[in-house]
Amino acid sequence: MRKKKTKTEPELEIVDLDTGDTDGTSEDTEKKPDSRVLIEFKKVCKKYAQGEHLFYALKDADLTINEGEMVVILGPSGAGKSTLLNLLGGMDSASSGEIIFDGKDLTTFSDNQLTQYRAQNVGVVFQFYNLIPTLTAYENVALMKDIKNNTLDPVEALDAVGLKDHMHQFPSQMSGGEQQRVSIARAVAKNPKLLLCDEPTGALDTGTGKEVLKLLQDMSKEKKRTVVMVTHNSFFADIADTDIRVKNGGIQSVVHNDSPKDASEVNW
Repeated sequence: MRKKKTKTEPELEIVDLDTGDTDGTSEDTEKKPDSRVLIEFKKVCKKYAQGEHLFYALKDADLTINEGEMVVILGPSGAGKSTLLNLLGGMDSASSGEIIFDGKDLTTFSDNQLTQYRAQNVGVVFQFYNLIPTLTAYENVALMKDIKNNTLDPVEALDAVGLKDHMHQFPSQMSGGEQQRVSIARAVAKNPKLLLCDEPTGALDTGTGKEVLKLLQDMSKEKKRTVVMVTHNSFFADIADTDIRVKNGGIQSVVHNDSPKDASEVNW
């Protein structure tokens, strides 16, 4: 395993985006004793240099996510939600701190190791589906076979999202909700430990959005996938096992819900 090199940073003026509303720490309640920790953030920072200033996109983040949990990350634009998601997915690297996934520190990984981590462990659901328009639903999902060996059968993945009868349709022949379900089927077909969702209902109407939320909740409860969803919609916190609030680059609070609502009950 490649060791991280220690770099000497120039003496720059540090401008903290944290304005005092949060100190980067989280107010947490105890996890259930029978749950298994999948992800840990330990004092994770992500900072960028702009001229003579350093800006924190994320500062001293501490959090724990258990296997099979449904997690909702909430906060305004620019709060650090996408940074958290990118770090979880191995799509970005932390400036400092530790990111432990299934007992391994991602911050020590080489670029090749991060590529393998993403391929083997992470499925991503995007707001605007990112389907290939010239491929059928089946073919879009079957692409996962080129990335990973032990993928689920595309028919099984599409059946799980209720689209087995639509597998030969092209994206242009499907509604927005159906395209999003294909996107979820594609992510699930990788058989990942971690399912990351970036505003998965942002382009959908309320009725279709509920269907997608219900599907993601079922993936967590029944398939034991760890689902992490970034959203601006505070109503979604009611369906989550864990609600993480982010503001000004810091984790403002972490709240665990012992009795989350069913996704079908949520209105917005």
